[in-house]
Amino acid sequence: MKSSLHLRPIQFVDTPVGRDGEVARLAGGMAWFAAYEVIEDGKYRTVPIAEFAALAAQDERAARLHAAITSIRPPLMLGDRTLRFDQPMVAGILNVTPDSFSDGGKLEEDPAAAAAAGVDMSAKGAALIDVGGESTRPKAPLVWEGDEIKRVVPVIERLVKSGTLVSTDTRKAAVMEAALAVGAAIVNDVSALYWDDRSTEIVVRAGCPVVLMHSPDPKKGPHGGDGYGDVLIEVFDWLEARVAAVVAAGVAREKIIVDPGIGFGKSLQDNLALLNGLALFHGLGCPIMLGASRKRMIGALSNEAPVDARLGGSIALAMKGIEAGVQMLRVHDVAETVQAIRVWRGLKDAALTSSFERAAR
Repeated sequence: MKSSLHLRPIQFVDTPVGRDGEVARLAGGMAWFAAYEVIEDGKYRTVPIAEFAALAAQDERAARLHAAITSIRPPLMLGDRTLRFDQPMVAGILNVTPDSFSDGGKLEEDPAAAAAAGVDMSAKGAALIDVGGESTRPKAPLVWEGDEIKRVVPVIERLVKSGTLVSTDTRKAAVMEAALAVGAAIVNDVSALYWDDRSTEIVVRAGCPVVLMHSPDPKKGPHGGDGYGDVLIEVFDWLEARVAAVVAAGVAREKIIVDPGIGFGKSLQDNLALLNGLALFHGLGCPIMLGASRKRMIGALSNEAPVDARLGGSIALAMKGIEAGVQMLRVHDVAETVQAIRVWRGLKDAALTSSFERAAR
């Protein structure tokens, strides 16, 4: 019988100095936590890290989740580029569609301008440029794969030649294949390799990393579903099963990134619950991507602010992700998000330095 136990890291601290045995490091990154919220059979309790060994000795799943939560996420070696997951990084969103909810239409018919925009985001600090040729907004029309390839391949080719690291944002195997053939390094699939029956085969054959995003019913599109009983637990369990299936199909676990799918088939309350519980997803043992930039929930919480007036909310959600140990932020506003990360890193470094100095006295 499958255990219903889940662990969410809580009680984060600025530094582990002087707290031996009392805190654990989150996913090999720059966050430490002092307790778990243990969720089991709909009940919640707090177990301090100092007392967790007793629970782990009694419950194999608790021990396994703890190992996943605290294990180092190995870097991705992508040709002459390396993506490290020991601190947060930014993936810049580059849409070449006529109908993206945020910025579609501006770059669709000008591959050179689109590539220049991607290079500019890279120069501003994006570690990765995520190129998409099909809108995933609600009720967006399905794009024929041939048209999607025509949109993205010329842009990806130019970006790769410039030395920019690229992921292809698509759910179609033919588009994945074409993008990888011209140098894309990562597949980012909103359907978690469900939409197209050939997509898993393409990823396995390429040996490339893949982002698996949650949506309620990927075969029908990214915005279906009938609601949730407990959205945090249900999304975790879905991703846990999907990661296991993709690994069984031949994709190395260390090449899988997970995304809880903020805004995809989820209500405002669902999205808020996922964001508040983000640290739970470290139990999957994979790096986490968070895509909350300019999402509708920001407008819903700020007097229906239009898409181009959601920078403040986007930064707030990015910082929520950083504090929960998210390794990759998928954003439109690269420079502003990178600046927020650098300020956070400065605060973190100062806390660590002052703690070591005090401990040395």
